[in-house]
Amino acid sequence: MSLLLTIDVGNTNTVLGVHEGATLKAHWRLTTRREQTTDEYGILVRSLFLGSGVAPADIRGVALASVVPPLTPGLVALSREYLGQDPLVIEPGVNTGMPILYEPPGDVGADRIVNGVAAFAAYGGPVIVVDFGTATTFDVVTRKGEYVGGVICTGAGVSAEALFQRAARLPRVDIRRPAMVIGRSTVASIQSGLYYGYAVMVEGILARIRAELGSRRGRWPRADWRRRSRRTFRRSTPWIPSSP
Repeated sequence: MSLLLTIDVGNTNTVLGVHEGATLKAHWRLTTRREQTTDEYGILVRSLFLGSGVAPADIRGVALASVVPPLTPGLVALSREYLGQDPLVIEPGVNTGMPILYEPPGDVGADRIVNGVAAFAAYGGPVIVVDFGTATTFDVVTRKGEYVGGVICTGAGVSAEALFQRAARLPRVDIRRPAMVIGRSTVASIQSGLYYGYAVMVEGILARIRAELGSRRGRWPRADWRRRSRRTFRRSTPWIPSSP
């Protein structure tokens, strides 16, 4: 059996997936900890493999995309020392098969590049990828498969935490869909602002990107199915599909 391990290191979560061809056999979502050592990652990964019936010897390739530079060397070492593989690290200069029209190209985060490559492979172009993470990013790929750029916004969770930290009398709340837009309590009012404000922001940016692309007959934008936040906003944002 020949398996591929993919590692996506974000500011909040690190996601690992084991693939057999086009089939995702297992995946895990971990908290990103900048102080994690190579050996700690090695023990953790082997434990996850054991629990899912994945043999380390079956891993024949590793692909790594990281937006947390201090963790990259440790994960490269994990791949070499614990899995016996030299990983493919997505970084400036790596040929992904997708022309980068960003200025300068090296400023594009690895997560945004792999989002664009994956979306174009799955849906063709033009396509817009919405990735709900610490930041919410919108990545645009043309019909020819060129990465042209996008939008970076504050993530919903970061907005909620900033409101709690900066406003002395406002409580920390969970982001969830309130029963009404008009809040009848402080908690409901904050939830309404966070939830509906964020949903309208996503809708508005997507509409403007599509108009700027100059084609209303292009494919519908797709939300990145790897992010749990898409389920939170799906009911109030018709642009987000009900299934991946």
